[in-house]
Amino acid sequence: MKPVEILLLALALSADAFSVALAVGLRCAAPRQRFRLSWHFGLFQALMPFVGAAGGAAIRDVAPGIDRYAAFVVLAGLGAKMVYEGARRGDALAVAGDPTRGLALMGLSIATSLDALGVGIGLALLRAQLVASCLVIGITAGLATLAGMLLGARLGALTGRFAGIAGGILLIGLGVKMLAL
Repeated sequence: MKPVEILLLALALSADAFSVALAVGLRCAAPRQRFRLSWHFGLFQALMPFVGAAGGAAIRDVAPGIDRYAAFVVLAGLGAKMVYEGARRGDALAVAGDPTRGLALMGLSIATSLDALGVGIGLALLRAQLVASCLVIGITAGLATLAGMLLGARLGALTGRFAGIAGGILLIGLGVKMLAL
């Protein structure tokens, strides 16, 4: 693959990470949270093609199509929780829990990088430079995540108490999109 093709692939893979980061950024704006989410999304996006190249074909043969359902459950579940708690408390930004920590962080990192698993299979079949491709994919995803969180923080300041609910609805929408693929 040519460098420009790898960059375009990385940008396409980063779209979900950007969208989720935008939703999370509506309620989480601390520098530490931005770093955590950007680091993990970039790391998972970089590592998933390796996993895909190593064994993704076997997983797809055993359980075809499960990746989109797993992504739906994680994204829609977290989104529903954000909407519920934001509506219940009346202050969507005071939702308990931090999606940039613990199991929520792991779930979001996996959900946003599942498509990179399939890409890893393709990269291996094309005999592309896997290490260089994965580095470009990871760095691009990390930067896209940071941009999404920064934009989300700006929008959150403008939308006030409805920011968490809007972020939750966005996550649910992304989950539904995963089912449609």
